Amino acid sequence: MNVTHSALVVDDERDIRELLVLTLGRMGLRISTAANLAEARELLGSNSFDLCLTDMRLPDGNGIELVTEIARDHPRTPVAMITAFGSMDLAVEALKAGAFDFVSKPVDIGVLRGMVKHALELNNSERVAQPAAPESASRLLGESQAMSDLRSTIAKVARSQAPVYIVGESGVGKELVARTIHDQGARAAGPFIPVNCGAIPGELMESEFFGHKKGSFTGAHADKPGLFQAAHGGTLFLDEVAELPLQMQVKLLRAIQEKSVRPVGSATEVPVDVRILSATHKDLAVLVQDGRFRHDLYYRINVIELRVPPLRERRGDLPQLAAAILSRLARSQQLPTPLLSPSALDALGGYAFPGNVRELENVLERALALADGDSIGASDLRLPTPRGDAGSASEEAPADIDAGNAALPSYIEQMERAAIQKALEENRWNRTRTAAQLGITFRALRYKLKKLGMD
Repeated sequence: MNVTHSALVVDDERDIRELLVLTLGRMGLRISTAANLAEARELLGSNSFDLCLTDMRLPDGNGIELVTEIARDHPRTPVAMITAFGSMDLAVEALKAGAFDFVSKPVDIGVLRGMVKHALELNNSERVAQPAAPESASRLLGESQAMSDLRSTIAKVARSQAPVYIVGESGVGKELVARTIHDQGARAAGPFIPVNCGAIPGELMESEFFGHKKGSFTGAHADKPGLFQAAHGGTLFLDEVAELPLQMQVKLLRAIQEKSVRPVGSATEVPVDVRILSATHKDLAVLVQDGRFRHDLYYRINVIELRVPPLRERRGDLPQLAAAILSRLARSQQLPTPLLSPSALDALGGYAFPGNVRELENVLERALALADGDSIGASDLRLPTPRGDAGSASEEAPADIDAGNAALPSYIEQMERAAIQKALEENRWNRTRTAAQLGITFRALRYKLKKLGMD
């Protein structure tokens, strides 16, 4: 095998160095070794490496120092941390310092090989980036500072394997951001597995995540791999992670820490190589304080926090964004693309969009169906209410209802409609959870949706 890449191994244990030299050598890498920080710095000063593996505890310091120096002085050299078994706090510290990934002692050869493969792909200029999904052409468009910062941050975190916690309101495009991180990273050729944590029944959650063996419970007629196994070599995106029950949070934490899962009914664990991205529109820090989300899991998934701005914070992007969405919608329906009139653009700019980009898409899809001719006017948009205050937050949406110009029954109906719409968006259109949030029965919600013409 031709040697095309070089790696630096830094560890004071001779046995570990020899194991890594043997393993990486079989993968076609040229290996240099160092037993301490001083030797590592000397080698880094006179050589260029495609990868560095460093132990945490070294005779003249700790590996965090080396991670920080490499991230600063050799940004194109991915560095991974070798940690003692169970030292997740140190591993998280290394990831925050700029480490690409980590591997625990005793070193699992399969996990090591997968990690090295991903690290080398980061600097493989011949790797062809996968084309972005069609919707990314609209949702990540924009020349505002908020979107420019978001794209820049995505490019940086895509080079890491650290868990990313994506926070933002409903409808801002958190899954799209997660998919973009995956597509721009070393795992782009692997699977991207999104899962809505709030949509899985509690009794099936462990089986869905970790898989099960045949006969492990009633209905288990065959072995079934779980979501972790399906995402092996790629990315697992945990959307609405705040909806995980506490019992499942414990098991998820262990899977992340040990990089292995135990299928239901199995006596052995299965190694898994996945990157964890998670998202929620709720404030996890508040849930942690209230005891509804585990403190330790929060810090495991929140190594890097990425905020996706709401649409009202980037109103200048609306014309470009709306034009791109309209073009895509018209193309999918084999229709000519209509133009947005100045009055329509003014109306869009004056609306708060509590449902963000998802709501904008719904509004434009409706307008495309209702508009006559090749232009969309303000009346075609049928926005819930005209906006006087363009800077209000989504939580203030019910206050937009004009009580002075409505009879009492009509005013109450408008308030009900606004409250139900907001709850539906917050619960990703799950009617059972929406009814629970509103404090009414599912049957009552179904009746109101029909009565208000929202069914």
